Amino acid sequence: MLPLLLDTHCHFDPEDNARELLEEAAAQRVGVLAVGGNAVNNQTALDSGAPCACGYDWSCTGVEPTLTRHERMVAVGELGFDFHRGYSPEIEADQRERFAVQAEFARREGLPVIIHTREADAVTESALREADLPKTGVIHSFTGDRHVARTLLDLGYFISFSGIVTFRNADILRDTAKYVPLDRLLVETDSPYLAPVPLRGRRNRPAYVRETAQFLAALRGMTTEDFAALTVANAKRCFGSHPLWEILA
Repeated sequence: MLPLLLDTHCHFDPEDNARELLEEAAAQRVGVLAVGGNAVNNQTALDSGAPCACGYDWSCTGVEPTLTRHERMVAVGELGFDFHRGYSPEIEADQRERFAVQAEFARREGLPVIIHTREADAVTESALREADLPKTGVIHSFTGDRHVARTLLDLGYFISFSGIVTFRNADILRDTAKYVPLDRLLVETDSPYLAPVPLRGRRNRPAYVRETAQFLAALRGMTTEDFAALTVANAKRCFGSHPLWEILA
């Protein structure tokens, strides 16, 4: 029997058949955390029937976050900072304002956060320090080096790796994946993006998390079974347990 895995970060677009993708994942003994990030993906995450997170990401310029607690909502996100397409004080201020509103919602509801950061390490660290959330969360699809990871680990966050860690030019990230303590490590797809090698070029799907997990297990010198058990336990410490995940166990 395949070991249980949890894809701690996937998105469903409106054109996706979420039920079919979840059934495929379940057949591979993969549990799913469906993640929003804008109004459309928040709704598809909620409609999927899976444990979910809702939030407003860096791209929702000028949008006032409107969040309501749902019984299947296990986290707030994704939210955070991204200056890949350009930086200005105004852009930073807009992203910080949106972050602060959602961090306060997470604090009030006692939920962890799912953090996106791209070319924004210093601002992300600053915002997380200022928020000082009693329940932290995860830095998803991490792409940084050991130094950045150490800072975020010291703030209490889990570090999640996506299929990027399997890419040919990801040597620095692989070094980081070997560095992160085993009790703070998570795995995800970030589907429909970032399909891992050897599936790169395909539209990613939650079931593909097994490829990334197998790669990371080998990188850490572990069996896939031990790595799966470890990351499932970590996910439950981060997000809490959920009946839909327990059914697969």
